[in-house]
Amino acid sequence: MGVAKPAWQSVGTRTAGGRACRPRFVLGVVSAGLLLGVSLTACTSIPAEPRANDTAPSSSGAREPSATPAPDATLVPDGTAAENLVYFNFLAAAVTKANPAADGRDYIDALVAGGFDRAALEVTFDRTQADLAVDSTQFSVRFAGECLIGQIGPATNGFHSVVAPILSTGLCLVGSTRQIDW
Repeated sequence: MGVAKPAWQSVGTRTAGGRACRPRFVLGVVSAGLLLGVSLTACTSIPAEPRANDTAPSSSGAREPSATPAPDATLVPDGTAAENLVYFNFLAAAVTKANPAADGRDYIDALVAGGFDRAALEVTFDRTQADLAVDSTQFSVRFAGECLIGQIGPATNGFHSVVAPILSTGLCLVGSTRQIDW
């Protein structure tokens, strides 16, 4: 004697009224998929208004270049960490653009050359204890009572930065860091 299959597992199973169950289930799944697709399509990012740096399109539809380029970011010595995040990012982007395989020392050197205090900088190691390349490098600067932290490497999908509070240790990065003695 065999075990009866539930109605949803049986192809062509009919209810007491004689209607097929499987088509109703399939219709429900298809409807849910369509509803999800339509709702995700509605969430595409189309800006409601143009960004501040956008120029008005010309009659040909092509964009005309700006007459004056945006000024480079600059250090705001008396500013907050948040006010200097743009400059921190600017310096890191310049390092990455000049050398996509840059190491931690390259970022530290750029931050020092950009006016940040070497004594306030931290950087993680570029190699593991097994002498393998690290998945990501973190570097930071203590600035105005907070931390500017940058991270880059193959595991990070690009450069990322954040302003964070100083840790209870008085440092910005957790774990072992390199001594900046060059």
